[in-house]
Amino acid sequence: MTSTDIPLVRVLEADGTYAPSPAADEYLPLIDALSDAELEQFYRDMVVIRAIDTQATNLQRQGQLALWPPSRGQEAAQVGSAHAARRQDTIFPSYREHAVTRIRGVDPVDIIKLMRGVSHGGWDPSDPKNGNTRIYTLVLGSQTLHATGFGMGLVFDGKTATGDPERDEAVVVYYGDGASSQGDVHEAMVFAASYDAPVLFFLQNNHWAISVPVETQSKVPLAGRSAGYGIPTVRVDGNDVLASYAVSRSLLDQSRAGLGPRAIEAVTYRMGAHTTSDDPTKYRGSDEEQSWAQRDPIARMRAFLENRGAAASLFTDVETEAADAAEDLRARTLLLQAPTHDHMFQHVYSDPHPLMDEQRAWLANYEASFEGEA
Repeated sequence: MTSTDIPLVRVLEADGTYAPSPAADEYLPLIDALSDAELEQFYRDMVVIRAIDTQATNLQRQGQLALWPPSRGQEAAQVGSAHAARRQDTIFPSYREHAVTRIRGVDPVDIIKLMRGVSHGGWDPSDPKNGNTRIYTLVLGSQTLHATGFGMGLVFDGKTATGDPERDEAVVVYYGDGASSQGDVHEAMVFAASYDAPVLFFLQNNHWAISVPVETQSKVPLAGRSAGYGIPTVRVDGNDVLASYAVSRSLLDQSRAGLGPRAIEAVTYRMGAHTTSDDPTKYRGSDEEQSWAQRDPIARMRAFLENRGAAASLFTDVETEAADAAEDLRARTLLLQAPTHDHMFQHVYSDPHPLMDEQRAWLANYEASFEGEA
């Protein structure tokens, strides 16, 4: 099996031309139903999150963050799939889904808190403003197990496949090509398929697992891994926001209808480093990066909108909004304060616990023992 054996769903060519691939035909009605405002919002979200991502990378370089995983180049896969999910769906990100989390309602500064080391999780998943978005998972691939378990719970509790699309729930879990080699991911797929859990496994194949190329990880397209467990899988051009949206929307509808798990391989590219602790020049060449830069998802969508007659003011407004969002992120990051020591004891148990009281008192006495020392 090669990549040519699995059809790729693409709607927009790299230059923004509307030229659906044969595999995209069944999804075109979903794209045709999009309004101009929705199409423009896709573009707006991609531009703004790239500005935020760039600002966060700069903040890390300036010593304000311990780490930052850039998402540059993967905006289309994330924005399209995030808009495809319904409000009642639950999202399980990995650690690079900055666009997804923002669209669902998470404040980007909450991600900054995590990467700065002033928060254990970043945000409260149970707070409605965060759009049923679980916290970032740094343990590679483990979020797929969490998502599958949650999806199985939806089946057991009768919260899916009732025939009411406004109430039926589904789950989207994001992971990368590197995580697809983890045992947790495969175990999650086994259970999701066995229990018809309404889970969309969204694989962002950005071609590099830190420094390991995807060709080394797998001799067949990664879409074949989920398909091997009996999960219907679609391969999508991950730099085409329209393809990402339409396929995600269709597969999520199928999962909510009780048809079981679905999977997407979004073929994209990580334009930056794996994280800010990584130097991609050590393991890949500039020719590869330049080739993928010509398929930039933002430039592609802008060309498409311009061809449709979008006003020049749209792009000016979006650039202004993006710059303002980046500056706001920087300003609020610099105001963040370290949490008090007491904070680490507050959420270990759901109810007050004597062991926490004991440890809190021990720490207070220990620190007090240094008072008065020269």
